[in-house]
Amino acid sequence: MIEKTINFSRRSFVGKTATAAAGISIAPGVFLHQVANAKPADQAATSEVRWGMLINTNKCATGCTACVSACNEENGIQSNDRPESDPQWIRKVKLRDTQTGHVTSLPMMCQHCENPPCVDVCPTGASMKREDGIVLVDKHICIGCRYCMMACPYKARSFVHETITDQKDYAPRGKGTVESCTMCVHRVDDGGTPACVEACNAAEHGAMIFGDLKDPQSEISKELEKHGGKQIRADLRLNTGVRYQGI
Repeated sequence: MIEKTINFSRRSFVGKTATAAAGISIAPGVFLHQVANAKPADQAATSEVRWGMLINTNKCATGCTACVSACNEENGIQSNDRPESDPQWIRKVKLRDTQTGHVTSLPMMCQHCENPPCVDVCPTGASMKREDGIVLVDKHICIGCRYCMMACPYKARSFVHETITDQKDYAPRGKGTVESCTMCVHRVDDGGTPACVEACNAAEHGAMIFGDLKDPQSEISKELEKHGGKQIRADLRLNTGVRYQGI
C-alpha cells in the first residue's frame, strides 16, 4: 500500500483561498461526514479485506442501463439535461473491435485502484483509499481543483456544477466538488451489496459479482480463479479492484 503524506501548511493555504472559488454549496441539513470513517467505530475498515467487483461483459446486455439507473437512484444523482456536465458515477460504454466489428458493452465506474492516481495528485488529501480498497472523496476538503479528474485514466470522476437538492444523508454531495462511484460504501459497511450489482441480478443478467478479493472462498475469488478476469489498462499497473471477463 502506498502511504501519502499531506502537507498541512499547503492544505491550510489552499483550503482558505480556493474553497470560495470552487463555490462549494451543501444542501441545508446535510452534513458531509468524512467517508474514510464510514464504518462504525467498532467496525473499522481493515486491510484484511479488499472489496472488488467482477463484470462479465458476455452477460452485460447491450442497451440495458439497470446498473446506471440503480446507482442514480441510490445516490440521489439527477440529470440536469446537460449530458456534457451531468454527474456519472457509472456509465455504459461500447468497445468495438476494429478488425471484426464485434461490439462489447460494459459498465465503467471508478476502478478502485490499489495505487490510485487520483490520490497521488490530490493536493489536500480529499481523494483517499480506505484500508479495504475502496477509493473515496472527502468533500469537506475537496477544493474542486479537478486534478484527480485529469489523472484518472478511466474518466470515472465527475465535477458537480449544479446546486444539489434532495440529497441522501448517506451520500452527501456538494456543488464545486468532485465525486465518483463509492462502491455503495454505506451498503458495504452494513454488510450489503452495491446497488448496481443488486439491480443487475434483479434484471436476471447476473453480469456483476461483488465480494472480497482476499477471501479465496468468496464467489468473486472462485470465479476469478476458474475463469480469470482482466484489468482495463493493466499496463498502468494500478491493480484495479474491478475486473472484467469477455474483453
